[in-house]
Amino acid sequence: MERDGLPRAAVPSAFDTEARWYDRLVGANPGYHEHLRLSARRLGLPADTGGLRLLDAGCGTGASTAALLSVAPGARITAFDASGEMLARARAKTWPGTVGFVHTPVEELSDVEGPFDAVFASYLLRNLADPTGQLLRLRRLLRPGGRIAVHEYSVQDSRRARWTWNAVCAGVIIPLGKLTTGDATLYRHLRRSVLGFDGLGALTQRLHDAGFTDVRTGTVSGWQRDIVHTVLGTNPPETS
Repeated sequence: MERDGLPRAAVPSAFDTEARWYDRLVGANPGYHEHLRLSARRLGLPADTGGLRLLDAGCGTGASTAALLSVAPGARITAFDASGEMLARARAKTWPGTVGFVHTPVEELSDVEGPFDAVFASYLLRNLADPTGQLLRLRRLLRPGGRIAVHEYSVQDSRRARWTWNAVCAGVIIPLGKLTTGDATLYRHLRRSVLGFDGLGALTQRLHDAGFTDVRTGTVSGWQRDIVHTVLGTNPPETS
């Protein structure tokens, strides 16, 4: 399990430890916030988002929540995360009354009730013990015809992407993380978990296996091209 990063049970506490520095570090990553907004736009939400209900799965400190809000300012957004410290950072920011936060792992979700019109899951699946099972759980919270956008690292299917990822981790992410926080545990986990996670083909198959249809993919710009991807899927309409 170490080869693929921290075990699932250890991930929330690792994020708890690093929460105070998280926004500063991701802010130093060129394109991080714009790529989240790109994936949120790819959900294809209507121009009038009033009345929509959106779920931000694994919201962290709220960067993905802000991305959703930027494309759906009239929607009601429920955001959840398993890390209490990350969630506290998110809650401390300024939000409209239509945004609410829930402290829960995706494996439970007892305080989150659908149906939602769309789900945004950024950098979540790679940290789960059963990604397909949790995709199925999220699909059950979607209305028929609702969409999911999975925003995630995936490098297994590209030698160039793996090389770039290893080089950036070794030269920038891990040293900067250790310099900033004094501990490289979470940043070594990031490197290993990405290397051990699905290729894009396997990730799209997970969505199919969880019952999603019309599964599509897109990548992002900059050094993250072919490293960070949006994978979109639709909860199929009910048939009579």
